[in-house]
Amino acid sequence: MGELRALPLRGMGEIRRGDSLVEAILAALRRRKLRLRPGDILVVTHKVVSKAEGRVVPLKTVSPSARAVRWARGSGHDPRVAELALRESRRVVRRGHGVLITETRHGFTCANSGVDLSNVDGGRSAALLPRNSDRSAARLHRALKRRLGISIPVLITDTFGRAWRLGLTEATIGLAGMKPFRDYRGRRDPYGYRLHASLEAVADELAALAGLACGKLDRAPVCLIRGFRYQPGRGRARDLLRPREHDLFR
Repeated sequence: MGELRALPLRGMGEIRRGDSLVEAILAALRRRKLRLRPGDILVVTHKVVSKAEGRVVPLKTVSPSARAVRWARGSGHDPRVAELALRESRRVVRRGHGVLITETRHGFTCANSGVDLSNVDGGRSAALLPRNSDRSAARLHRALKRRLGISIPVLITDTFGRAWRLGLTEATIGLAGMKPFRDYRGRRDPYGYRLHASLEAVADELAALAGLACGKLDRAPVCLIRGFRYQPGRGRARDLLRPREHDLFR
């Protein structure tokens, strides 16, 4: 692999329900005098996908349940946000130290089911995760192919915490047009040792690269990654989820 570039796309403007993300992305590319070409990858933060799909909830419309009120009272959180987190969850994995860890209907294990007030409207509304983020990525992938005639992989990302480590990093929650892994199992390293467990989660690594390039406060919800030799094919972010029978921590 040669030079690897991550190019933030700023200036897309506010995305609202029903807006075409494809048109907004192509317009942002034109402003940067860039054209998508074979081998490029687009990384899109879920927030703009959720906005376009109408997955934004004004908090004034949320009536918290008694369960949400009890949790919020003990944690100091907004009970309306807790209510949305519980609604969006398949189950509560852990609660404590002011943190509500849930498993979403997608299968993601994360804080508050991914419900987020940042980069929405100043705290009056909360963005939920897309209903099916792999499907959202597939729609963007197909729409770009119709417009441009080339296959551009699309990754949809969100910010996740990690067990055992402090801080946040970007992770892929929706994927289309490429395989999420690079599989080294069975290959030998430069010293002749045969690898047994080296299944590299390149989709998450690309998400983290885009997060570094775009930043949190710079209004760059899309990143063009150029120079990465990905493996084309059918892939899903769901493939990155560790099966329960192999999970030692849940």
